[in-house]
Amino acid sequence: MKKEMIAAAAAVVAVGLLAGCGGSSSTTPSTSVAGKVADGYLEKATVFLDKNNNYRLDAGEPNTVTDANGAYTLTIDPADLGRYPIVALAVKNVTIDKDNGLPVAHSYLLSLPKDSVSGTVSSNFISPITTQVREMMETGDYTMPQAMDQLRLKLHLSQDTDLMGDYLAGQNPMLHATAQNMATLMGGQMGQVYQSGSDTVVDVNRYRGMMGTMFSNMSSVRAATTAADMTQLMTLMSSNLNNITIGQPFHNMSSYFGGMMGSGGMMGR
Repeated sequence: MKKEMIAAAAAVVAVGLLAGCGGSSSTTPSTSVAGKVADGYLEKATVFLDKNNNYRLDAGEPNTVTDANGAYTLTIDPADLGRYPIVALAVKNVTIDKDNGLPVAHSYLLSLPKDSVSGTVSSNFISPITTQVREMMETGDYTMPQAMDQLRLKLHLSQDTDLMGDYLAGQNPMLHATAQNMATLMGGQMGQVYQSGSDTVVDVNRYRGMMGTMFSNMSSVRAATTAADMTQLMTLMSSNLNNITIGQPFHNMSSYFGGMMGSGGMMGR
C-alpha cells in the first residue's frame, strides 16, 4: 500500500511539472483583418488600426505595410473588430502606385470607416472613395447608408453601386478614375493638411475641411479629365483650406461645404 501511495504522489508531481512547463498555457486570442489599398493598388503603404481616432500611427496600434499587390493583413484583438477605423498612409517617395509603377509624389491619407471593418477575408478595401464615406460620417452626421446614398448622387451612380468594394477587381473604370483624381487632389494639399515639417502627421481639422470641399465638388472631381480641370480644383481647395483656422471646431460637412460652389460654379457642369 505504501508503494502505491508513493507512486500516486509521484504521478501528481509529474502532472504539475508538465503544467508548469507550459502544457496547459493559453495564447492571446487574435483575428485577422485583410484587404487592399488603392487609388491604383498601393505598394509599401503603411496600414494601421487607428484606436484613438487621431489619424496617426501610435505605439501599440496594430500595423503593417502593403505588399506588391496592395494587400495587407492586420492582426488584431477580436474585441476590436468593427470598433475602430483602419487608416492607410501613402508616403512620399516610398509608397508605389501600381497604376504607373512610380513612387507617389506627395503623401496622403486614406481610411475605412469602422462600420465597414470585417473579419471576412479581403473585404476591407481602402480607397479615396471609402475615405470620403468615412469623413461624411465623421463630420456630416450621416449613417453609413446615408453617406453612400449621398455620394452616389454626387457621382451619378445607381443605388446598387458598391462604393466600398474593389473597383479595380470589379472593373469599374469610372470609380477608378475618380479615385485617381481624388488622390491627386489630396496629395496636392499636403503642405496645408500635414503638420509643419511632417509627411505623416495630419492636422485633423484641415484634413476634414479638405474632404468636405472634395465632397461639395465631387461632380467636378469625377468630370475632371484635363490638367486645367485639376488645376482649377486644386486652386479652389487650397483657397478653402486657407480659411480654416487650426484648432477651430470641425466644420459640419453637410452644412458648411454643401453650397460652397453655387449653381454657377464647376458643380453645375
